[in-house]
Amino acid sequence: MSVQTVKMFFEKKQKEVPILTFEDTSTVSKAAEALGVTPGEIAKSLLLKAQDDFLMVVMAGDKRIDNRKFKDIFKAKPKMPEVDQVLAVTGHPVGGVCPFGLKEKIPVYLDQSLRAYAKVYPAAGAPNAAVELEVEELEALVATDWVDVAQG
Repeated sequence: MSVQTVKMFFEKKQKEVPILTFEDTSTVSKAAEALGVTPGEIAKSLLLKAQDDFLMVVMAGDKRIDNRKFKDIFKAKPKMPEVDQVLAVTGHPVGGVCPFGLKEKIPVYLDQSLRAYAKVYPAAGAPNAAVELEVEELEALVATDWVDVAQG
């Protein structure tokens, strides 16, 4: 159902984006191997909680959240929600979380780490599904704003 929600998101945006399916792309390393790209090109979508509010950060797959940078920007420590909360807020299962067709309207921030790549590969609503997008396309489709919250 979640992949269908992603397809409907792209249809609503009048954008033809093929959903790529694989045996398993539920982790950055599995996705990079299946797609034949570097881990950094996997656009990992993180649902986070800042105080009582959910938000999503999409960042290069080889990066991690820098808690200090996050706190400086969002004025709260990042918290990982429970698995059931991830599904309830995004409509996507863990391993397939993406910024497309979200169940709840939440802000989606793109981390500066994505700017190192021309194309990135976010998940597409299931642990075995992904899409290929230029970073500018991803920005136009989902971005609330750009942030710098990655380590390094």
